[in-house]
Amino acid sequence: MRGAAALLLAASVLLIAAADPDPKTETTHVVKDGETLGGIANRAEMPRVLIIEANGLKAPYALRLGQKLVIPRRRIHTVKDGETGFGIAMDYGVPWSAIATASGIDPKAAVKPGQKLTVPTLAKPPVTASPLAAALPAALTSPSATPSEEPAKLADTPAPAFRWPVDGKVRRGFVAKQGDKPWHDGIDVIAPRGTAVRAAAAGKVIFAGDGPREYGKTVILFHSGRWTTTYSYLDQITIKDGETVGAGERIGFNGQTGLASEPQLHFEVRRNRVPLDPAKYLPKAKKP
Repeated sequence: MRGAAALLLAASVLLIAAADPDPKTETTHVVKDGETLGGIANRAEMPRVLIIEANGLKAPYALRLGQKLVIPRRRIHTVKDGETGFGIAMDYGVPWSAIATASGIDPKAAVKPGQKLTVPTLAKPPVTASPLAAALPAALTSPSATPSEEPAKLADTPAPAFRWPVDGKVRRGFVAKQGDKPWHDGIDVIAPRGTAVRAAAAGKVIFAGDGPREYGKTVILFHSGRWTTTYSYLDQITIKDGETVGAGERIGFNGQTGLASEPQLHFEVRRNRVPLDPAKYLPKAKKP
């Protein structure tokens, strides 16, 4: 009898623990009656802003009973020589603004080798926001309980059905890098200043802002698997980090920023950050 009682007691303890996980380690929290964002953040031992960013909460940050919150257990990335903020964002599929906020740094500041960055886990976007929401790999939305130096592991999927982001003549084509010879990581398409630039496929915005000097105003979209597209030389950006966009949705207006010699769009297709010839993935490829 004593053994049976002990087993029942142990089972009860396990059930209570399962029903009420430790805020210091849980990765998803269900809001209980009377709980506040500040109280949850304190028990989870993390800044309130990280929970706000991870779940896309809006001021005044009121919570509702039964609401599920992602508790962003963080990964740590040590900046390597030659890395940039938006390159790191591409690796993890997390907007640079979210990484900068979690790391307590100015998103416009250059990163430095050896600098440690906090990479938060972001909640999956609502299904109604974009067709991408249903296709996002679990690696982008599953919280990590312990810090890691490695990017999220992503499924290797076929290339999306890309469309032309802008209509116009290709003035400069793709040239693969070979030794010290000149190379070109994408294609440059001539189009009037102010022409709408559209997403080549459904995606999540992981960078939207001033890129490296030669790129000018730039948008980077993360697509399914390990695919990204880059849109540079923009005159104006009309979307923000973390947003999801559908194929053909406007992301900005064509311009002449960066090193552009005339109004044009610089467009790149990358898999695992490796640049590929966009002409091989676009319909009815146009020749320079």
